[in-house]
This record gives sequence, structure tokens and C-alpha cells, in this order.
Amino acid sequence: MFKKNIGIKISTIILVSLFSLQAFAQAWTIPAELKAKTSYIPFTSSTSKEGEDTYTKNCMSCHGNPGKGNSMKALNPIPPDLAGKVTQQRTDGDLFYIITTGRGVMPSFKDVFPEQERWKLISYIRSFNRQYVQVLSTFNPQKAKLVKFDITYNAVNHLVRVAVKATEKTGMVVLKNDSVDIYAKRYFGRLQFDNGMITDKDGIAYFKFPTDLPGDKAGNVEVIARVTDDNYGEVTYQTRMKIGVPTDKPGLTEQRAIWNVVSKSPIWLVVVFTSGILFLGLFLLYIGFSLWKIRKIGTL
Repeated sequence: MFKKNIGIKISTIILVSLFSLQAFAQAWTIPAELKAKTSYIPFTSSTSKEGEDTYTKNCMSCHGNPGKGNSMKALNPIPPDLAGKVTQQRTDGDLFYIITTGRGVMPSFKDVFPEQERWKLISYIRSFNRQYVQVLSTFNPQKAKLVKFDITYNAVNHLVRVAVKATEKTGMVVLKNDSVDIYAKRYFGRLQFDNGMITDKDGIAYFKFPTDLPGDKAGNVEVIARVTDDNYGEVTYQTRMKIGVPTDKPGLTEQRAIWNVVSKSPIWLVVVFTSGILFLGLFLLYIGFSLWKIRKIGTL
């Protein structure tokens, strides 16, 4: 009897623990100021359609069709139905934060979609809620044009210095305590080097640059910096800097390769393809000639 009770208690503890872990996995701790964040883009049928395209390509595989309850059940926690009550009760700021930062099996889309595309995705999610009434942000996206970047490189300690300011009519405004990310442009996307940083009181952030990163023949690297500010939004700046390892290597489109244009396709591929076409053509001619002979014999 004692052993039986112990077994029941252990089973109960395990079940409670599992439910607790599940609840913890689904809980999001979102700062109050970010919960209140709203979109400066009006949600319309057009933005919803654009958001639907983004959802179909990037979200449907896990969350399923909104309103159908067919999300991927094999994941833990199970991705919620985004047309459901739990999701629709969240604020726009909640959804923006979750999509932007991600966690666990939920990926971060901060480096995948610009801010506008993330809001359009939320526009699509809100289209399943008939009671939803949008509250627009007073933020003016045109203010992003006022932001100026100054990016320099210290070859001694291999640090990239990013200074961010805005040129207001009242004078220069330092963008302090803002999130900054920096990337190197590569063939198939952007490579983030170092972690995201926060600008100091002078609007400056420092990033450790990898000393073995290949550049072009002269060592040039396309550097992309992105700052996120409450007053100026998400602003991206790109510049070319001579900070990489000089690499005399032909570009992917400069040599013969299967992904290139016809004039630069591999010789063997051109020969095989051309031979195949010729063989198919001769085979069709042979079939046509044979049918003609059969018909001729039949008329004798």
C-alpha cells in the first residue's frame, strides 16, 4: 500500500511538472513599453494580402491555416492557431515582439523581415478578428531620413565604431541606448559579426570585426548597420570599407557553373543537353518516318 501511494505521488509530481514546463514554455515576458507598441502602417486589405504571402512562405508550416487548428502538433509547445482567442487577445506590441525576438522553436524574424513586413504580417493575423480595432502609432516613418551613420575601423584592435545621430531642425540629436546590429554582405545574404550592441551616451557602439573575413581583390567589404530607435524607427545603412582579407577569387557569376547563364554553363552540361535534344529530335523523326511507312504499306 505504501509503495502504491509513493508511486501515485511520484506520477502526480511528474505530471504537474510537465504541465508547469508546458505553461512556462508558452509564457512570454514582454516589457510594458513594448506591449503598448502599435503600427504606424494602417492595416488594410492590401497590407493583409502582403502579410498573407509572408505567412504562407514562412509561418504556415508550423502554425497551419489560421482558424483550421492544423498547426504542427509534434512541436513543444504546440504553435498556436493565430486566428484563435489566445493570439487575438494579445496586443499588437505583443505580436510584434514575439515575431521580432522569437524563442525556442519560434525563430526570430528580426534579421529576416524589415519592420514594415512584420507589421503587415500582423495585419494579416488581425484580419481574422472581426472585433479588432486598430490604434495607429503617431510615429512618422519619414523621420528615418534624418538619421546619419558614421562608421570607422580601428585596424589595431579590429573594432568597427558605429556612431548614430539625427539631424533635427533644432540641432544634432544623439541616438543613445538604442539597439545596433552590424553585418557583412555575402553572396547569399548577410553575415552578422559580433553581437547586437546598445549605443552609449554619445550614440556610439563598438563591434569586434573578424580578422579572417574575405573581401574582394582590394579587401573591400560591404558593411550594413541597422539601428532601432523609438523616435526614428528601424534604419539601415550600407557602406563599403577596406577591412577584409584581399581575395583574388572570381565571383560566382564570373566562372562556368550550373547556376550561371547559358554562355557560362559548364562545357559538359552544354554537350549533354545538346546531345539529348538532338537524340530526342532524331527519335521523333524516326517515329514519324516509321508511322509514314506503316500508313504507306496499309494503302497498298
